[in-house]
Amino acid sequence: MRVSFTVNGRPQEADDVWEGESLLYVLRERLGLPGSKNACEQGECGSCTVRLDGVPVCSCLVAAGQAEGRDVVTVEGLAEYARKRGSGGAEGELSAVQQAFIDAGAVQCGFCTPGLLVAADEMLEHNPDPSDADIREALSGNLCRCTGYEKILDAVRLAAARQGEAV
Repeated sequence: MRVSFTVNGRPQEADDVWEGESLLYVLRERLGLPGSKNACEQGECGSCTVRLDGVPVCSCLVAAGQAEGRDVVTVEGLAEYARKRGSGGAEGELSAVQQAFIDAGAVQCGFCTPGLLVAADEMLEHNPDPSDADIREALSGNLCRCTGYEKILDAVRLAAARQGEAV
């Protein structure tokens, strides 16, 4: 089957997609977007998190056919997505949450980072002044094996503060 959908603001098509093929596979292997990581393939770790019509989903659990006619945002498209909704910097700059992860030292091996970024971005879009409990809840579906999460929490707090300053 052919799947037609929008990925990071651009119309895309994937041909010869079989019924059980995951959205994650299509994004990584067919469209060349390796940011979403293939880790558990069971929706437990969050490394493959993308936004499907604005909602964070584990792309390993979404059949590619379910994306037909829908909008997908991957970690590669976060900065542009933020700009379009008025919370991003200039062309070529990272989104606030991406830059905050770098500045706070929240990136370790980088395997969990794309999913954490997507989840944090979605939470900050709907809750620009989150409590620590809000942040923990928003990121609860994302596992990191390298850190104690403190720098990740620091990064989300920093992104929230920077977005608040920009308003």
